[in-house]
Amino acid sequence: MTETTDILIIGGGIIGMATALELQSRDPAARITVLEKEPTPATHQSGHNSGVIHAGVYYAPGSMKARFCREGVQATEAFCTEHDIPFERLGKLIVATDETELTRMQALGERARQNGIVIEDVDEASLRRMEPHINGVAALYSPSTGITDYKRIAEVMSALFIARGGNVRFGARVVSGEERGGSVSVTTAQKRFEAGRVVTCAGLHSDRIIRAFGQQPGYRVVPFRGEFFRLLNQPDDLVSHLIYPVPDPARPFLGVHLTRKIAGGFTVGPNAVLAFKREGYRLSDISPPDMLDTLSYGGFWRMLAQNPASAASELTASASKRAYLKRIHKYCDRIALGDLAPYPAGVRAQAVAPDGKIIDDFLFVKTARCLHVGNAPSPAATAAVPIARHIADQLLDQAA
Repeated sequence: MTETTDILIIGGGIIGMATALELQSRDPAARITVLEKEPTPATHQSGHNSGVIHAGVYYAPGSMKARFCREGVQATEAFCTEHDIPFERLGKLIVATDETELTRMQALGERARQNGIVIEDVDEASLRRMEPHINGVAALYSPSTGITDYKRIAEVMSALFIARGGNVRFGARVVSGEERGGSVSVTTAQKRFEAGRVVTCAGLHSDRIIRAFGQQPGYRVVPFRGEFFRLLNQPDDLVSHLIYPVPDPARPFLGVHLTRKIAGGFTVGPNAVLAFKREGYRLSDISPPDMLDTLSYGGFWRMLAQNPASAASELTASASKRAYLKRIHKYCDRIALGDLAPYPAGVRAQAVAPDGKIIDDFLFVKTARCLHVGNAPSPAATAAVPIARHIADQLLDQAA
């Protein structure tokens, strides 16, 4: 059984749904179909994250991350406003707790300004006035950072797309794809699809889908589980901003931060530990094929060799709640061990090159009739609408 469509999108996360809406708005008459292997949108990375609307403080000037994130703040807020999705612009404080961190913080502030991000220097006295429960010698203040619910955004995008005549096939796991002549053939467990153009937004399985289409991604996804805790026994005014540590440039992740949630309450996290399954949100989630995929990859071992201190630290914090708490105590010492309650983890699709380098920027693989979204780590949720515009530009340029 074969179904024909003009454009086929593989993946119903926030990027896939934003792309579907963008392409639909540019050509309302086009037949556009989204294939999603799960029963609902945004089941994985889009629905398992901190919910932060990132301002773009950290990213290399001139990178796609920097540009798309900067554009994405306004686009995300505009979409939420138009469709009555809760969001709040809280602002973020990146807190330095000693002189070493102060030097790194100042360099980070300069990078933010190079990216055109509004950033303010906060001295120790001002920090204490802004956040009485936070300890630090200084901070950077990013006023445009906020919070929202990205799963809800993706669900609304899906509903809008369907209401405007788009098709979403849930429970449709893609097995293979073949680009030939004037079309692309995509096979799922249930049927075959013939499409003029294909976009793949497969997240945790992006490298596998690219290979399923006969291309070489140039990286492998290594899944890292990010463990969070929900805070108990704390007042509603514990903090009024998002609180982040100053990142260590020698380590690949941003560190454990304190986040107010859009539905109320606070979380701390995430750390970053190897997951034993690409969709392994619990320690007990184990997939032998996924483990073999990681452990047989030379790039994984080279990455570990390049980041030994970071790997040891993350494992320690995962194994010991006290070690995890020690990270939080650097900037907030009023939180006790008994305040850390379970909270759902996320899994980050970390793209690692064969030489062990972590691929930091967004990555796309383009062929004559396909555009594959390869690496799309944070701030991809914030940047989903600008990423969708970029995809549409590239795809329609192919068709021209």
